[in-house]
Amino acid sequence: MVKKKSFLLFMLVGFMLLFVACGNDDDAAATDDDESTDEETSEEVSDEPVTYHFFNATSGQDLHTNETELGALFEEQTGVNFQVEHLVGDLNERIGVMVASGEYPDTIAPQAGLDMLLDAGAFIPLNDLLEEHGPNILEMYDDYIDRFTLPDGNIYYIPFGANVNEYQPIPNTDQGAFWMQRGILKEAGFPEVNTLDEYFDLITDYADENPEIDGMNTVPFTGLTYDTSFFVFSNVPMHLAGYPNDGGVIVDMDTHEANVYGDSEYAEDYLRKLNELNAEGYIDQEMFVMNYDDYLAKLSSGRVLGFFDYGWNFAQARIAIEDMGDPDKEYIALPITFDESIEDQYMDPPAFTQNRGVGITVDAENPERIIQFWDNLIKEENQRKVMWGYEGEHYEVDEDGRYYRTDEQIELTSDQDWREDFGMTTFEWDWPRINGSFSDGNAVEPRRQPEVALAEYDEDDMEYLEAYDIDTFSELFAAPQDRPWFPAWSANVEQGSDPQIFEERSDEVLKRHYPRIVLAEPEDFDDEWNEFVEAYRSLDVEAYEEYFTRVVQERLDGNWQFAD
Repeated sequence: MVKKKSFLLFMLVGFMLLFVACGNDDDAAATDDDESTDEETSEEVSDEPVTYHFFNATSGQDLHTNETELGALFEEQTGVNFQVEHLVGDLNERIGVMVASGEYPDTIAPQAGLDMLLDAGAFIPLNDLLEEHGPNILEMYDDYIDRFTLPDGNIYYIPFGANVNEYQPIPNTDQGAFWMQRGILKEAGFPEVNTLDEYFDLITDYADENPEIDGMNTVPFTGLTYDTSFFVFSNVPMHLAGYPNDGGVIVDMDTHEANVYGDSEYAEDYLRKLNELNAEGYIDQEMFVMNYDDYLAKLSSGRVLGFFDYGWNFAQARIAIEDMGDPDKEYIALPITFDESIEDQYMDPPAFTQNRGVGITVDAENPERIIQFWDNLIKEENQRKVMWGYEGEHYEVDEDGRYYRTDEQIELTSDQDWREDFGMTTFEWDWPRINGSFSDGNAVEPRRQPEVALAEYDEDDMEYLEAYDIDTFSELFAAPQDRPWFPAWSANVEQGSDPQIFEERSDEVLKRHYPRIVLAEPEDFDDEWNEFVEAYRSLDVEAYEEYFTRVVQERLDGNWQFAD
């Protein structure tokens, strides 16, 4: 039986952006010869059958959307089906092949490859199509249109997740945090843990007393540094200093100046702490060499005491730990900072990421059919089906109009096979969609509905919640401060520009030097650190900081399409 709160974790798995596989299918795209659709409005959606080829640059199961219950419904409503293909191999290589050949799938959600396709002219302008066939999209995205209207005045893609009505904070964090096996807290008498020293003192004491767990060597502290996930490791100093994830910079709340932190005192202090712990035998010796699958497997083993990560990034391991049946080995997120004077800011403020989305390519025939499908999909009644299912089957409504789920419904909607067959995993992301709340006040995402979160807690969870006098686990964290520019990293940094070159080269410097600093003999730490700083400062740090300072200022002034 699936544990009730696993629903949240399955949702998180659905949102993970892991670059994996798929291949070409020359027969994938079919088109509609009926030219009458040019005269249609969004209220008169054609029901002539047509299949479009949708390339989604994330992990997932290749399929036709009409093979799912929701996809079949949406095809009945619009006549449109999508053959969905996911990424195989390297993203840049795959998109590079498309650009070189000039042949594209009908629609593409390219993730980090968006700029390559925009530069190649692969996407068509959507302005007129949206005006004629996308009234619901325009209504839902009304507050954000300027953010993804490019400097030439055109809209080329639709981002994911417009916030509508009321912002809904998540009861259980899926953001960045220092995680710890929660049984360590129980054994220590449920102490408050806020600082880095307090966190590592608990872990090292427990490791000393428990050198083995279930016959395996205990891993006191590990981390993810593999390939494009290196940010999970390099972002940590920013969070310890009391900042949310703005990318490669931290933004001063008073001056609004953006500054890099890669070679800051925050980074130096954190790496020095890891260096000391490594010398004492508390750092995982595979941390800088294991890949993502190795990392998840290690977390899933139940022998890792602590690590830093973003909750959505290791959801599979959280599910595996739950399935082990030992509640004390489950992980709890803690709001760790350098010292008590720093207010944590791990919880993201309301945000809209405008530099990711899905577009229609120059090879798509009758693109109005795609817009009509998207416009139908984003209707509130269909978003409710995608997120919640059907009332009476997958959720209930109480006398106050609040949505909730019974134990049986939680178990059903937590089943990954069911979610795939129903179509939730297909449509809950990478398509035009909404965040926030429905017009009736209920959360768009069940994981953000307090009634669902509370129903998912079992007696073991309640032991920890009661010990810390909280109703939900995210209450351990401070509320997010207002940052109207957030997240700074979502700026459309042009390929080949000075900021983009700095990001690429600084990432190489961090990957080369950070491991050497952590693993060095303590007496060599300063030399390794100074060598790193020299390499880092040889890059054009000043231009990068100036660029993001201007990005922040432009956003404060209401301009979300800042460009040099």
